[in-house]
Amino acid sequence: MSQGMSQPSLPCSKSHRLPGMIRYGMACLEVVAVTIALSWAGVARADLQPPETAPDDLVQLLSEIDMAANSRDLDQIMQHVSEEFTHADGLDYNTLQEATQAFWDRFDSLSYNTELIGWDAEDDVWTVETRTTVVGLDVIGGRSGRLRSVVESQQQFDNALMVSQTITREESQLTLGDNAPIVDVNLFEKVGMGESYSFDAIVLEPLGDRILLGTAFDEPVDVNGYMTPAIIDLDLLSAGGLFKVGVAPAELGDRWVSAVVVRDDGITALTRRLQVVAPSEASDDLQAE
Repeated sequence: MSQGMSQPSLPCSKSHRLPGMIRYGMACLEVVAVTIALSWAGVARADLQPPETAPDDLVQLLSEIDMAANSRDLDQIMQHVSEEFTHADGLDYNTLQEATQAFWDRFDSLSYNTELIGWDAEDDVWTVETRTTVVGLDVIGGRSGRLRSVVESQQQFDNALMVSQTITREESQLTLGDNAPIVDVNLFEKVGMGESYSFDAIVLEPLGDRILLGTAFDEPVDVNGYMTPAIIDLDLLSAGGLFKVGVAPAELGDRWVSAVVVRDDGITALTRRLQVVAPSEASDDLQAE
């Protein structure tokens, strides 16, 4: 394709369809717990107050949302969301509710843990940055499945109702089977519009004589991605992982970049969020790292 992931020269004598593996609901995670985080290192931005100074009302609000998520009490969660809610990914009050329920329907067991990273207040409006870790367990296709997702964002609460949210970082992994491949992923958080980027998903264990299948692809972050599972092709891999080159689209926005690695004893699927930004902003980010 002209934009997105490109396929390097690899033997592709086999191709398999794997329905519903990547968009199994990872994209819903950042809105299910409703409170997420911005600072991966656990340090609030300079213009926000540290978490230990947060007012009791805010701490209680975040605790109530976490408890409602762990209890799968959707009505209780939505009581903390404004009917005029907006989301940078295109969600609104109704689609947020639908996406949350769709995600819960996919996993028998889910647990949520939310950390407050930073906060600020102006009149009755709170600006809140948090990190939420979600762990899910289920049996998928006869194999034990385990989901772990860490999602970060900034949201605003007006009179204790969430009115807006923007996701800033997202990393999710689903493993199937008792011995799923251990995969190390390399991907920058930002890329400039129209610029190329690399995405590596490396299997850390020796391959030996076992067959390894896999694929990597990207897709735009939008409402449709929250609702519709992807159907993907798997290619026979000659090396111990996936080594891809993508080209960012010529407009601002976020992409989900995903990899699936299949071995006879397990499956690992990963997704990370990539921000497509102005080239100057991407350059600044690379220099900072």
